[in-house]
Amino acid sequence: MPVELTLHKAAEELRQGDLANVLRARQRVAGLVGSYPHRLDLRERLAEVYRVLGQPAQAGRWTYLSDERDPEETLAFERAYRRAEARLVALCWQGRVDEAPTETARTRLASLYLEARVELQRELDATPHEETSWGACLIVMVGGTFVLVCFLLGIVTLVQFLWKLVT
Repeated sequence: MPVELTLHKAAEELRQGDLANVLRARQRVAGLVGSYPHRLDLRERLAEVYRVLGQPAQAGRWTYLSDERDPEETLAFERAYRRAEARLVALCWQGRVDEAPTETARTRLASLYLEARVELQRELDATPHEETSWGACLIVMVGGTFVLVCFLLGIVTLVQFLWKLVT
């Protein structure tokens, strides 16, 4: 179904206002966003559906890259997805930052990627780095060699047994 027809059907379902139709509208528009992740207008339409459903965090999620967004919805989104990496995943952005259609979207995506990188670096810095235990490596290597030798002996024994059956 073409995008405009799908949007028209979703708008009709929203106008009807009952929960079943609003949920169908959400499904239609979410499908469009999945198919056309770079179209900010579709993301904004999905945010409208979430406003009708009374879900400000989701509305903030889908307008996060828009030029105009509701600060309360944005804050609700950021509270629901506290880590930058989680927000990036939730945005369902596909492609590079420079493929975003507006400067605002490019700036926000770049900022999120940088924030996620900083968070990851902090975690790496906070994790104690353990030195490799050569004794443990040696034990693993000896154990692996033992298992391999047992496996090969089993194969040889099986082949000898089968050879005696055939001859």
